[in-house]
Amino acid sequence: MRAGLGLVGDRYFNHPAHRSAAVTLFSAAVPGDPLLARRNIVLSGFDVDALPRGSVVTLDSGDGPVRFEVHRPANPCAWMDVVYPSGTFRALRGRGGKRCVPLDDGVLRVGPVEIY
Repeated sequence: MRAGLGLVGDRYFNHPAHRSAAVTLFSAAVPGDPLLARRNIVLSGFDVDALPRGSVVTLDSGDGPVRFEVHRPANPCAWMDVVYPSGTFRALRGRGGKRCVPLDDGVLRVGPVEIY
């Protein structure tokens, strides 16, 4: 993770048009495979979609905290009905996650994460 740039290796890393939306937080509570939704960080037990614009979320998977500033909703697109069953696009309205910008360089690992 690189501050202001996103996830190293991601297709939108350091892409000028996506600087304020470099990382997408997504709730694991949303049905379906989150990998198909092309979201970067999937969180369980946390209401991602309730995060207000401008708020800061800190995640720590054991390698130190990484802060994310919340910018806008990650609205689903019609593509969702191609990779998920028909109707998913409509079902994900308001539940597509939040686009964020990392405020710190750091590492997040798969597994338990502390959210504060």
